[in-house]
Amino acid sequence: MNRTYTPAQIAEEHNVSTTTLRRYEEQGLIPDVPRTAGGHRIYMAIHVQAFKTIRTLLLGFDIPVVYDAMRRVKAGDSTKALWLLNNQLYRMELEKQRVEHILAMIEAANVSRYQEAKVTGAVTIGRAAEMAGVNTSAIRHWEKEGLIASERDPANGYRMFPLSEVRKILVISSLRKTIYYIENLKELLKDLETQDISNVDRSFRLALERLDQRLTVQFQGIAELMAYIGLLR
Repeated sequence: MNRTYTPAQIAEEHNVSTTTLRRYEEQGLIPDVPRTAGGHRIYMAIHVQAFKTIRTLLLGFDIPVVYDAMRRVKAGDSTKALWLLNNQLYRMELEKQRVEHILAMIEAANVSRYQEAKVTGAVTIGRAAEMAGVNTSAIRHWEKEGLIASERDPANGYRMFPLSEVRKILVISSLRKTIYYIENLKELLKDLETQDISNVDRSFRLALERLDQRLTVQFQGIAELMAYIGLLR
């Protein structure tokens, strides 16, 4: 006879609430759950692996991506699910390359050329956002927090960012997931202004290490997903 599990057993194993397990079920992330005669949920080995897959994937991938992938697997389209995860792996690889590129520019004290494009003067907020890989709203927020400062084009009143501020924007965009406190970022940007880049360099190295760590976790999640797909076949 196949072993069965209660919601409480699964919740304890994954350190989540039974409400979370029900939410995964309601979101269509796991196989249909059988009930006892009294209407209580009972989980089988396939459900145990589904929950393990979800929890592991969430450590390395964005929530919408994980949910979409799990729904695809449930619908029988595991190949599409793998491509979804592969897309986020690719985007993280691009992020790593961007961080490495920006670190090299900071160390060389030269941001006049970025991604094969020469920057000769102040740039618009749109161009700055494009260079940093963020939305313009993020740059406005950083300016509001006092991390950066713009100038106004006297001809049209548009925000313009000189190269010194562009360098700060590139640093903030690279470290925003590593350095969480505004005051710490402000101190780091002061070091950047005084050309004392030892702390900046250390922060970039930490950011790269965390990307490496996340990559490992992502592949652990993919391994669990493959095990789950194997059980469904």
